[in-house]
Amino acid sequence: MRDTDSLKPKNSSQPLIQIKGLYKLFGKQPEKVMPRVHRGESKDQILADTAHTLGLRDINLEVNAGEIFVIMGLSGSGKSTLIRHFNRLIDPTEGEILVNGTDITRYSAKELEAFRQQKMSMVFQRFGLMPHRSVIDNVAYGLAVQGVAKAERLKKAGQWLETVGLAGYEQQYPAQLSGGQQQRVGLARALCTDAEILLMDEAFSALDPLIRSEMQDQLIALQSKLHKTIVFITHDLDEALRLGDRIAILKDGELVQQGAPEEILLNPATEYVEAFVKDVNRARALTVETVMKPPACRITAETIDEALSQMKKTSEDFGYYVNDEGYQGVILQDTLEQAVLNGVHRKLSSISIETVPTIQADSILEAVIPDTLDTDFPLPVVDDDGQLQGQLSRSSLAEVLGDVSTSH
Repeated sequence: MRDTDSLKPKNSSQPLIQIKGLYKLFGKQPEKVMPRVHRGESKDQILADTAHTLGLRDINLEVNAGEIFVIMGLSGSGKSTLIRHFNRLIDPTEGEILVNGTDITRYSAKELEAFRQQKMSMVFQRFGLMPHRSVIDNVAYGLAVQGVAKAERLKKAGQWLETVGLAGYEQQYPAQLSGGQQQRVGLARALCTDAEILLMDEAFSALDPLIRSEMQDQLIALQSKLHKTIVFITHDLDEALRLGDRIAILKDGELVQQGAPEEILLNPATEYVEAFVKDVNRARALTVETVMKPPACRITAETIDEALSQMKKTSEDFGYYVNDEGYQGVILQDTLEQAVLNGVHRKLSSISIETVPTIQADSILEAVIPDTLDTDFPLPVVDDDGQLQGQLSRSSLAEVLGDVSTSH
């Protein structure tokens, strides 16, 4: 059996998971039919002629350590087939599945068993809980399989139940819990083994909308602390945009686009993707960072004359005043010129500075629209330390939202 040290990264810069040239053809003699697949024959034609079903065609993707990578598509797109290749619940017809540079398709049965126990956990759509076991025994099950002593595994399971908000439910049974609570148990069970990779196959789709939203919130909060590598399957684009660091979209077993959520939204690669994203509320899906521009005029001078000289080198009639303590406010060209006319050549800090609301790069656009519309200037984007990062104008918003009144 391979020692688990072989699963540690060989190169920290390489993706944690790499899928290369992956094909899956379901049928009795896939090797005889694969030449037709490679010739580019359609899924429907192959099925009609050979009774073989093409599940995946030439999938190539990479998942980075610590990210939520969402695979999405409609029913029959191949997304659940694909995720089951990650832990070899399904074996590929052709292709490689590399985890930390090691091709797991070459693992023996014992190596694969160890890999599933130690490296990768799965959260299922229908919870997958064992009805005859208590909640805490369900959570501790993976540790029991690993041979962890009872006292230790129960202690750890209890900690994870507390983490997902189910402290006090240890001795309940799955049938006594709501759907949302059952899914929390499933999540705690997957986390309890300390597996580096979580596979989540439509994990929240069986839940009521409100509970589903709460589970999404909880996953985001947990991920901010745990930094697991999560491969998340969904048919819901809103869910994909909310959770995913990157998104891959499948259609009929083929990968049609992958990228960051804003790339998918703003630059759909095909008509299929365009149809997917057309009804998305962009104001709720995009952050300031995806829309902001560099500051048009940054004033770093200490005197009024120097500030006016800096501003005249730009096309703007205002500038963001920045000193050693960070962003201070907006200075108008009119104010500077009036000070010069009045013979004022003192320090810049002596003149009137306009107060403009600041925003942060990770803010959702919907939250900052009111300030954008209520302010005569593009909003300054600052970081946690008050340092100026960029500006958000009405025109920038209009470009991505399409219906915001523009000025500046």
